[in-house]
Amino acid sequence: MFFRNESFRDFIRLYPVISGILAINIILWLLMYFPNPIGKLILIWGVGWNTGIEIGEYWRLVTPIFLHAPNEVTHILFNSFSLILFGPALEQMIGKFKFIFVYLFTGIVGNVFTYFVGINDLHLGASGALYGLLGLFLFMSFFRQDLIDPASRQIVTIITLMGVLMTFIQPGINISAHIFGLIAGLALGPIVLTKAKHYSPNVVYRRRVVRSDGLNYDPNRWDRRRYRPNRNLSSIIWWVVIILAALGILFGII
Repeated sequence: MFFRNESFRDFIRLYPVISGILAINIILWLLMYFPNPIGKLILIWGVGWNTGIEIGEYWRLVTPIFLHAPNEVTHILFNSFSLILFGPALEQMIGKFKFIFVYLFTGIVGNVFTYFVGINDLHLGASGALYGLLGLFLFMSFFRQDLIDPASRQIVTIITLMGVLMTFIQPGINISAHIFGLIAGLALGPIVLTKAKHYSPNVVYRRRVVRSDGLNYDPNRWDRRRYRPNRNLSSIIWWVVIILAALGILFGII
């Protein structure tokens, strides 16, 4: 469920929502990373600020989901790996619009409770949304086991339990975003998974329709590639992604 062999081009085509979120996150981070007036404005007006929310700046419940610490490469890096790891299967299973709803809803819930708890006056990052995705997978693991294979269920359960544990151990973590984002994902399970499709690792690509004008036509010619990546190399790359995403969750980088 968490291993894929798509090319970069196919990934964008098959998972447009995740690709779009990643593009927004990276572009905004780059604007804030390099000194410029636009980056400063994005950070000032987009960061989660409980005092600002209290005086009516309610957009700050949404904008932090797409912002990351401008001086920390690891923040955007591990968040991106986590989204690439856990997002594609869900986007395929529940569809684009439901995925957008889950991502935004769980992220907003995490920021809302961050405001009510009031521990982190300034905060940014996709912690609530990413833990929301974990919460949805956790719901599958216990109540919709027909949608998730045993190996993926073990990965989700272990990472979630250790992530929650490290949330309370590591200093400087937005505990509210992690915990309430996870709870929101669990709560959405019965709603968004009612018509969920089974995840298929072998997606059937649409083939071009070519008119036959008497010439010989090979229906499999579009499947031919000049370069076929080694399967062992692909597995190693995806294991690296899983390890990096797990480290980000366990040590509170997200």
